[in-house]
Amino acid sequence: MNTSVLDTLLVANRGEIACRVMRTAKALGLTTVAVHSATDREARHSREADIRVDLGGSKAADSYLQIDKLIAAAKASGAQAIHPGYGFLSENAGFARAIEAAGLIFLGPPASAIDAMGSKSAAKALMETAGVPLVPGYHGEAQDLETFRNAAERIGYPVLLKATAGGAAKA
Repeated sequence: MNTSVLDTLLVANRGEIACRVMRTAKALGLTTVAVHSATDREARHSREADIRVDLGGSKAADSYLQIDKLIAAAKASGAQAIHPGYGFLSENAGFARAIEAAGLIFLGPPASAIDAMGSKSAAKALMETAGVPLVPGYHGEAQDLETFRNAAERIGYPVLLKATAGGAAKA
């Protein structure tokens, strides 16, 4: 595929975010493709797209979250790129890799960045290496009580203990 010519974009999402992405894409002169479940056939994002592709199913798990269906929809519609929107598969490194493996463009961060951001400790280590200012903390391998006590003394109280995966708190 010639990636220097991008004229059609599939938005792998629904609702307001899909409408905003499509509005911007249209302003850039791109043809927009909306995917939808059976339930969302007449939803606003479907109506506003230049092309609609029915993914089937009534639940997100049967439609918007089916990577193979999204890639097939992109190919059937002539889209060269897929924008994930927010939520759904936007933070799924496997989705980014599958899109690229299919010869399409993933309009989002590289899969390696998605992988790194999936782990708070890996993300914090990456940001520290990049020189990004961080909330003081400990994100080392040792997870014993004595290590935590020493880190808390160094950081200062109060401290927050947070799991390295899941949630959205500062780590």
